[in-house]
Amino acid sequence: MLDHVIALNERHLRRLIGDYIHYHEQDRIHDSLDKDTPNRRPVEPKPATCAGVISLPRLGGLQHRYVWRQAA
Repeated sequence: MLDHVIALNERHLRRLIGDYIHYHEQDRIHDSLDKDTPNRRPVEPKPATCAGVISLPRLGGLQHRYVWRQAA
């Protein structure tokens, strides 16, 4: 991530690193964990046949997490 973002000061750098740690623990899947996250995020079942997938940006849009959302 630090290859794509310039930290403005130490406080900004600490926030960026904290955001990356949160992403790594909550959203990033690991092959050694059988495609699971370190915090064991459960697989979301499709809530309804009309549900669609939406993208939630992570790390300022460098990565994304995809979740089901029911159509309005």
